[in-house]
Amino acid sequence: MITVHHLENSRSQRILWMLEELGLSYEIKRYARDPKTMLAPPELKAVHPLGKSPVIEDRDVEGGRVVAETGAIVEYLVDKADGRLGAPAKRADALRYRFWLHYAEGSMMPPLLLKLVLARIPVMGKIALKRIQPMIDVHLDYVEAELSKRPWFAGDQMTAADIMMSFPLEAARSRAGLDESRPATIAWLGKVHARPAYQAGLQKGGPYAYA
Repeated sequence: MITVHHLENSRSQRILWMLEELGLSYEIKRYARDPKTMLAPPELKAVHPLGKSPVIEDRDVEGGRVVAETGAIVEYLVDKADGRLGAPAKRADALRYRFWLHYAEGSMMPPLLLKLVLARIPVMGKIALKRIQPMIDVHLDYVEAELSKRPWFAGDQMTAADIMMSFPLEAARSRAGLDESRPATIAWLGKVHARPAYQAGLQKGGPYAYA
């Protein structure tokens, strides 16, 4: 059995979706954000020293295993499910899969997080925001161009790369300029949100502002 240490309105919603897609048994331990700081509660540090979510515990492994970091968890679950939702067989698709798997957190999320932080800083933050949005637009235009070529990020089938890309694109839809001017990306989000496994994970996960 897998335990997901799940923080509301966070990246860990992707892990619930993925577990539903894979049909793996799991349970959820929910955590609420501090209403003043919006940070994770200190209880998460008892699970992993970084005190962040998502974190999973796999009790099917002898002695148990704790895995942190969204991308690492996603790859761990692909392995646990014998490669399902993993890299496609075609080399070109497999290379795209690996790119998007890492691009989600490595390239797209940093400017989105920076915009969130700057939006909370009076005056100077608003000035800096004018320089951040063009950076985000570069990413949104790139994603739109790629999704105009194929239905899913790696190719013709949904993979874990799509699961990784869901959070930054939902965040961009919510607060960073993603709208109907980028129809391929909006259509992709619609397909994601319509999936029964996505809806099941959403129902179990509790508050999630970006869906």
